[in-house]
Amino acid sequence: MASFTTEYTPLEEIPKIRTQLRDTFASGLTLPPAYRIQQLRQLARMCQENKDAITDALALDLGKPKIEVLSGEIGHIIARSLHAAEHVHEWTRPEKVEVDTPWQKEWDTRIYRLPKGVVLVIAPWNYPMALALQPLLGAIAAGCCVVIKLSEIAPHHASLLTRLLPQYLDSRAYRIVNGGVPEVTKVLELQWDHIFYTGHSAVARIISAAAAKHLTPLTLELGGKSPVIIDPASDLTLAARRVLYGKFNNAGQICVSPDYVLIHASAKPAFIAALQEACKEWFPNGCLESDDFASIVNPTHHARLKGLLDRTKGQIVMGGRVGEDKNGQMVRMELTVVDGVEEDDVLMEGEIFGPILPIVEVRDIDEAIEFVRARPHPLVLYAFTQNDEVRRKILLRTTSGNITFNDTVMQLSVNELPFGGVGESGHGRQIQKWSFDIFSYERSYVDIPPHVEPGLSHRYPPYDDRAMAMMSAATNIEIPTDEIAGGGVEELL
Repeated sequence: MASFTTEYTPLEEIPKIRTQLRDTFASGLTLPPAYRIQQLRQLARMCQENKDAITDALALDLGKPKIEVLSGEIGHIIARSLHAAEHVHEWTRPEKVEVDTPWQKEWDTRIYRLPKGVVLVIAPWNYPMALALQPLLGAIAAGCCVVIKLSEIAPHHASLLTRLLPQYLDSRAYRIVNGGVPEVTKVLELQWDHIFYTGHSAVARIISAAAAKHLTPLTLELGGKSPVIIDPASDLTLAARRVLYGKFNNAGQICVSPDYVLIHASAKPAFIAALQEACKEWFPNGCLESDDFASIVNPTHHARLKGLLDRTKGQIVMGGRVGEDKNGQMVRMELTVVDGVEEDDVLMEGEIFGPILPIVEVRDIDEAIEFVRARPHPLVLYAFTQNDEVRRKILLRTTSGNITFNDTVMQLSVNELPFGGVGESGHGRQIQKWSFDIFSYERSYVDIPPHVEPGLSHRYPPYDDRAMAMMSAATNIEIPTDEIAGGGVEELL
């Protein structure tokens, strides 16, 4: 694949793009379900017909193995676009609401799910295809017009998608903005009907402040330090393989990557040995020499990760080597495990977002839970246990966007579950129907027929005793006597 230079969008063009999309939305072009279905199928065709070009672009930007791109980016978008196309009629169908109040029974009450309008998607560099197009397909299904701000840190992908999108999708409704800080600053000066941002919490604060000026609703897909709690009684070999799988994907540059492990001293040696054995099995010649292991995105991020290893007080028990990739354009770092990490270590200061896995020793599951509770809520909490009581304790005493037992990363493949953060790891939910819900809103509809007027006549003054009795009736409702206070939590599970 040839290398292309991404042209940044002229600043003066950005407000014009937004205005053009507002005119398109006002015209009603994107409202018919048939239009949305056709555009969703076109999105799937774009990914399918250009999968080789996409994998080449992400190899140049991230050194991503082809299998990771096909499975983790292109395949998801094709399948989810087609799923959304199949369900657009179902998702947009008005819902008849049956009311309980007797005197409202003859009213026509419904819920319409209508598009919010012209929305903005700000995509990251680590999964540049999936995390740009996943929100896009939800917005298409909802009937919105969309501007996607692509990451300048993945320029080959940005150049490719900028050329491909108008070949497959309607440019009257879906546009791309490219650039860095000046361009995204200009974008955020404008009013949008929704903003979907995937990235870092520090940038999310800037975006939130900009959105607040226009009271723009937000979806924030952030990250944070997603912990792994390991029950010593679990299968440590299986746990090690599954944790390492989550850490090696895209060289740990994924928001749901397991960030650190909490484990009892008695289980730690066997767990570390299993990590080492799995790494040796998967990469017999080393990670740096393997085509199955991604690069670090650029020298700046590599220097940050190397700095963490240089400053940690823990002991490197696996990996630690760095090097260039085969074409010498990107830097690499092998899967690295660091033992003896204390809670004040540099590796525990922020999200690692790379192939480094700290091991933190705890006395028991209770201490592991308190360790997690003392920190910002993670995007995902992973735990390995077959003990129902341990599972219940972790579920009810911690807070995270998602919780996954006995594996890592695979929760992303469950299309029927919502995905998103809580607190510092973001807010809002996406994937399939949940993505449609993000970009639509529920508009309640009431039609009160003329013939019920006699039953409403008491609302008009002058008020008499009958009006007072009828309009104050709710204040006299009998409140049930409380049963036994407290009780167990079993009903929550």
